[in-house]
Amino acid sequence: MEKYLDAQPSLFTRNDLFTKSAVLVLAVVVALMGTGCSFQASGGSKSTVDKAPISSKKNLPTLKIGVLPARNPQDQEQMIKAFDAYLEKSLGRQVDFQVAKSYSEAVDWLVQEKVDIGYLGPSTYLRALDRGAKVEPLVAPIDRHTGQPWYRACIIVRVDSPIKTLKDLKGKRVAFVDKSSTSGYLMPLASLKKQGIEPGRDFARVLFAGNHSKSMAALEDGTVDAAAANISSYLKRQQSGKLTAKNSRIIWESAPIPQAPIVVSKKLPIELIKQLKQAFINTPDGIEDITGTESAGYTLVSPSDYAPIQQLRKDLNLISLPAQ
Repeated sequence: MEKYLDAQPSLFTRNDLFTKSAVLVLAVVVALMGTGCSFQASGGSKSTVDKAPISSKKNLPTLKIGVLPARNPQDQEQMIKAFDAYLEKSLGRQVDFQVAKSYSEAVDWLVQEKVDIGYLGPSTYLRALDRGAKVEPLVAPIDRHTGQPWYRACIIVRVDSPIKTLKDLKGKRVAFVDKSSTSGYLMPLASLKKQGIEPGRDFARVLFAGNHSKSMAALEDGTVDAAAANISSYLKRQQSGKLTAKNSRIIWESAPIPQAPIVVSKKLPIELIKQLKQAFINTPDGIEDITGTESAGYTLVSPSDYAPIQQLRKDLNLISLPAQ
């Protein structure tokens, strides 16, 4: 795991496009070298990009955007409406959002070039690259609760549950999000393996719910004894009044994970990519990130930011990397 000490993520702040986010570097290193530990946010800010002129031409090609099914369809559609209108106005062209039925379908769209932009998780982005998608990360949301472009995975139980630690999950029913979900499966899986726990062998039932909302809903209705999600989704869920701080609690949380990237096709015109950067970075307050993250805007990201997640996938035998 010493390789992570050399990782050089390159997230930018809004005030200085060319300043690396040292906080994120350390956070990602910790996230992949051990279990969750406390991490102090230092108050992030959005990135800046050079302003690009917005084309006034008519009949421009429609921009197609694929989105992971991070939340229930009705909730996600409501979030999309406001951002769709904002993006069309900013770009001067029609924008069509499509919510995938699964993480795999979102990757398929990018590989088959059916969409121009994709909202992906860190691991899902890397899986898309593995399959030959010609994409690059553009921006990622800044978590409103941390003030930084990272987030944490967590495992939640009912407040009266006898489950206190990861080891107590043996023999229990556990819901995950998707096998490609970084926070909803891969990060919890890595920590479980360090405890000598294999979900397929040691759990009474393993449920892959499909999205974070459904994973937590399975805990609410008693289908499972514990549910994996991310803390941002958990806090968002509490607003519904079903899963609250009074009737549920977190038994485990990861160290910080680099925030989910929004990726773009490398075939898009350079001018349009600049316009997209400008539009995302200048997103008005009050417009929610459409994956459900309670965001405080967006920051620019680059492929190197996700190198530690690629190493995590190798450690979990999900890929085979060439020797360095």
